[in-house]
Amino acid sequence: MGKDVETTEFSREDRMRYRDKVRQCLDAFARMLSDAHFEDGDGMSGLEIELNLVDEHHDPALRNQRVLDALADPAFVTELGQFNIEINVPPRRLAGDGLAGFEEQVRASLNAAEEHAAGVDTRLAMIGILPTLRRDQLTPDVLSANPRYALLNEQIFAARGEDLLIAIDGVERLHVRCDSIAPEAACTSVQFHLQVSPQQFAAHWNAAQAIAGVQVALGANAPFLFGSELWRETRIPLFEQATDTRAEELKSQGVRPRVWFGERWITSIFDLFEENVRYFPSLLPICEDEDPIAVLDDGGVPKLGELRLHNGTVYRWNRPIYDVVDGKPHVRVENRVLPAGPTVVDSMANAAFYFGLVRRLAEQDRPVWTQMSFGAAEENFHNGARHGIDASLFWPGLGSVPVTELVLRRLLPMAREGLDGWGVDPAHRDRLLGIIEQRCLTARNGASWQVDTVHRITGAGQIDRDDTMRKLLEEYLPRMHSNVPVHEW
Repeated sequence: MGKDVETTEFSREDRMRYRDKVRQCLDAFARMLSDAHFEDGDGMSGLEIELNLVDEHHDPALRNQRVLDALADPAFVTELGQFNIEINVPPRRLAGDGLAGFEEQVRASLNAAEEHAAGVDTRLAMIGILPTLRRDQLTPDVLSANPRYALLNEQIFAARGEDLLIAIDGVERLHVRCDSIAPEAACTSVQFHLQVSPQQFAAHWNAAQAIAGVQVALGANAPFLFGSELWRETRIPLFEQATDTRAEELKSQGVRPRVWFGERWITSIFDLFEENVRYFPSLLPICEDEDPIAVLDDGGVPKLGELRLHNGTVYRWNRPIYDVVDGKPHVRVENRVLPAGPTVVDSMANAAFYFGLVRRLAEQDRPVWTQMSFGAAEENFHNGARHGIDASLFWPGLGSVPVTELVLRRLLPMAREGLDGWGVDPAHRDRLLGIIEQRCLTARNGASWQVDTVHRITGAGQIDRDDTMRKLLEEYLPRMHSNVPVHEW
């Protein structure tokens, strides 16, 4: 979805042609999985981090184009809302000091971005949901100027045929109606990419699905939306609802949502792309000139543009990626579970835990996904999002267990072994996994710190909710930039 688009209106013929092209791409991809040579990855990984922009009052700053112009750095790009930007961190291998290199690169980029943003009276906030956002600020007017966002908004609401309802029942209740996908812009995340061979993909995707609930429980950092205390990771239900193309009747009929955990363990990456084509109609039926079958017949590597664009409009929490770099195809697991923040080092600790644990689980002789139902993994995911670090999750052989106990007793040693398998320097391994360990021992993550801070502020005297959220962010930002892990805040 990072691609610019020019077409803004689609005919019935466009949609029929696009469906045919997507199916041609799927046939070509099936041939490639049987015959083509894919790059295996060997621990190649990447990061994307979404950021919020705030003004001098800690309110959302609708200035992303001005900030990007000041930065003049192609690593930073627009996101859905004018108060968002994203940094795409160049890929590197995990071996040796790869994780430390990511940390240094991200910190240097963010420090430079903060300095340039200050020139247009703007600051950066790395947080799951900006707590100072108000309902009246999330209107179509806040969408970024790139035509693809307006087009996506138009197509989603054309498919729905009615306004969407954001209904989240947590500590407090929030029920609001919205006439655009702007609430999606409230959700800012960090995404981990792991390149693997097609033969290894299913095991790594299944492993990522199995631990999604653990990830979101440990890393929760979005307890507030429009001033209401909801889930510990409110970003999950908000994103699921903000891009839902289904009217209530279609939900009742069992039509799949476009923000989707999935419904089964897989045996091949092909399963996921085939599901995309079978279950989801096009949102952006934009066709390219490439004939993928002809390219294959000529010995080339097709880009499969329509299949990739379609995949970009199905928002799986663990998404399959097909890409071509320097004429060579590869596949990746894109992990989209975690919120941004609270600090760069916290995000890198989350990355170390994820990359290590996924590898170890993928290598097991008796994989965890053969011992638990897919429904249990999905229930873990939503329980982790709702309760955060206080969640109890199901794990084979243990039953329902506090997530902190699960991580300390069972998963941290496995993550350590997995990082050893990637060849990560032991000093970096121990430093980053030590942050996860201390987060469990102190039961403090970004969400619990935010909630505790708000309760302290409101307990000190009468103060309205908007000012409370500003004071929360006022205390959050210096700590975020200090890069001191959140368990020490």
